[in-house]
Amino acid sequence: MTPLERIQLARVRLIRALAKHTVASRGTLEQKISDAGPFDQRIDPHLLTKALSQLAQEGTIQRLEKNQMMWYHLSLTPPEVVNVRLAPQVQLHQLIQETSFTKRVGQSSEIAVFRALKARQPFPFLGAFPDLDLHDDGQLFTKEEPPFTFSGNSIPGKKRFDFALISPEAGWAGIEVKNVRQWLYPNRDEIKELLLKSCAANAIPVLIARRIPFVTFKLLHACGGIIHQTYNQLFPTADTALASRARDKNLLAYHDIRVGNEPDARLLKFIGDNLPQVLTEARWRFDEYKDILEQYATGTMPYAEFAARVRRRTQGRSEDNDWE
Repeated sequence: MTPLERIQLARVRLIRALAKHTVASRGTLEQKISDAGPFDQRIDPHLLTKALSQLAQEGTIQRLEKNQMMWYHLSLTPPEVVNVRLAPQVQLHQLIQETSFTKRVGQSSEIAVFRALKARQPFPFLGAFPDLDLHDDGQLFTKEEPPFTFSGNSIPGKKRFDFALISPEAGWAGIEVKNVRQWLYPNRDEIKELLLKSCAANAIPVLIARRIPFVTFKLLHACGGIIHQTYNQLFPTADTALASRARDKNLLAYHDIRVGNEPDARLLKFIGDNLPQVLTEARWRFDEYKDILEQYATGTMPYAEFAARVRRRTQGRSEDNDWE
């Protein structure tokens, strides 16, 4: 389908989802339309955004801001019905946005990667959780991060990777783990920060996150980046009851939530089999594109120019324009 046809499909699915769910957050709508449903009917979030905007401008749906969060409902739905369905969702969303909880959620995925590195990674790596056996995940664990200087190359602001490993053939690789609900598009701050750290440390960028759209994969892969999608958001075991509520199809409907910090088979395979095999090829691509990666990461090159230059360089054409 063309982008216009996909936006039209997004409009249809949005109206159906809101008719059934009454009122929903952007995250719930993405879960129902971008992550779920027949594969050929899933709509990436950037197109979903356009469809939402169109429907709001036309008056088909209404936006409602509660606790710094935007919620959506069909304009024809009575306010009293919206309020009844909205209250428990807002309360639940507040709980999973508390800083103390989000920090532990972030650690859940990092610990899974750490366990996978310990179990399967053939190369030396930096980064650890030394007190995993001392208490449960109801409180934060101690995190030992890699240094901010690699072979004399220092990362600005003393920023650090979540983990780093070194291959005899490919050199350093920096691993970032993002256990967030948002799809990580290439213009997001998380991507720019990873690229900034990678260029400064001369380390191959490795991104592990719940959902990463094709455009991010296409751009970063061309530039030597390595990507792994987990397809799950991990919640601490101590918050099993909260995870069950967040998965509830009548509440936030985050059906992909998994409890615990053990690596699944896909993560183990990525760390132990896939990553070692692609590091050498990723290194020469990273070296070839590092100049424009650094300009994009530092903000001296806008996204549109960055994407265009990657495309032209990949095609072996002049990078400066598309006049030909």
